[in-house]
Amino acid sequence: MFAKISSLGLFGLNAFHVDVEIDISRGQPQFDIVGLPDTVVRESRERIRAALRACNINFPVAAVMVNLAPADTKKSGSVHDMAIFMAVLKAMRMIDEPLDGCSFIGEISLNGDIRRINGVLPMVMLARELGIKSVFVPAENAMEASVISGIDIYAVKNAEELIGHFRGMKKLSPCEHYAPPETAYNETVDFADVRGQQSAKKALEIAAAGGHNALLIGAPGSGKSMLAKRMPSILPPLTFEEALETTKIHSISGLLTPDTPIITKRPFRSPHHTISSAGLAGGGTVPHPGEVSLAHNGVLFLDELAEFDRRTLEILRQPLEDRKVTIARASGTVSYPCTIMLIGAMNPCPCGYYGHPKRQCICGAKKVAGYLSKISGPLLDRFDLHIEVAPVEYGDLSSKSKEESSAEIRKRVAAAREVQAERFRGTPITCNALITPDKLQEFCPMDDGAEQLMRNVFDRLGLSARAYDRILKVARTIADIDGSETIRKSHVAAAAQYRSLDRKYWSA
Repeated sequence: MFAKISSLGLFGLNAFHVDVEIDISRGQPQFDIVGLPDTVVRESRERIRAALRACNINFPVAAVMVNLAPADTKKSGSVHDMAIFMAVLKAMRMIDEPLDGCSFIGEISLNGDIRRINGVLPMVMLARELGIKSVFVPAENAMEASVISGIDIYAVKNAEELIGHFRGMKKLSPCEHYAPPETAYNETVDFADVRGQQSAKKALEIAAAGGHNALLIGAPGSGKSMLAKRMPSILPPLTFEEALETTKIHSISGLLTPDTPIITKRPFRSPHHTISSAGLAGGGTVPHPGEVSLAHNGVLFLDELAEFDRRTLEILRQPLEDRKVTIARASGTVSYPCTIMLIGAMNPCPCGYYGHPKRQCICGAKKVAGYLSKISGPLLDRFDLHIEVAPVEYGDLSSKSKEESSAEIRKRVAAAREVQAERFRGTPITCNALITPDKLQEFCPMDDGAEQLMRNVFDRLGLSARAYDRILKVARTIADIDGSETIRKSHVAAAAQYRSLDRKYWSA
């Protein structure tokens, strides 16, 4: 007796189709699974035996051989349990209804319950591309799967429901397509709470408008972390395509909940400075995404930047340029997207008061240099804006006047992003920070005054080619906020000013 059931597998972000083939024949009773299964897949034999007993079905006393095709692709996890279970029932002739056009993904427990799995979203997206009509998923994953339109999603709680559906006893109904609600910003975290720091707020507005990386440096208690944590409140909402990209990464990481089947707000990830290289960039035997990928289309905030292990920080250099992380293992190579805004915050020295206008730094020159050297020149070069956060004055803290809210700042950011969306229509570029070198001259025209100032800045400061590109992109964003199609001298001057802190601190 032979049967074939459709299932889906996952390696990294890449889903692939799996045919679960089963042959039940005369011979010594045994239950084998072949097709490069890992330990978890092989253990499904015991789960399926117990689940059949829970449904009052006797496992066949015969030689049972299951093949997971294609046989040369590694199969991992418990995602194929439901498909193998259905294949056993089909081969035993307990289900006569044709299963063509149906796919099954989910873990089965010993009592027959169907448990949630990770990575449902990318697998359902592939099923739709392959023309599969119906996908049966665990009930806890159903809302996540129903985000994808054009395919029927069936939520299954236990094996008895599955059997009842295909034997005509109690049919399951397809889930309704889930439409995410309009993004609601969390107003409990607002720029209106930050007193003073007008120059830092303006710099972060520019960073948000163009998607630029920013480094905040200043004394303890000046508000660096407070400012950075309010960045999501001024960023534009995710487009549906961006939301799907981001949700796929969170789906395979198991970070989605039944209440939040799709990520509708830009991620804000803030790992502790003790994080490992694998935790930041991703890794593992089967490579999993790290914090830099979990922040895709959002913000990665590294507080106390100089306290991170230097080798861990250096890992960020290539992903910041390529906008993806590639992890190679013996089992295969996986690439995860990481289009992020990197926001760093740090003190200028171990005690935190180097360069403070009123407090004396107790660190010697050697200690200061050693502390700052933890941030290498190439990494520092990848920050588009260097923002000095000055100590807050008493007058600002005691002032009764209202500070500008995040909603007001977000309106200007959204207006600048709309200008960019129109400019980059028809290209893969979504914001000024992503302008490729071959498009710089086309998208960043400068008038004569701006051209001359840029030449002077480049020669006087000894800028690298990367620094030149990044100053030009920031100037483009400042011009967009200013409503100017051409970059003027004042825009270049403002952009160059945000690249001066490396001269003040790192060259001291």
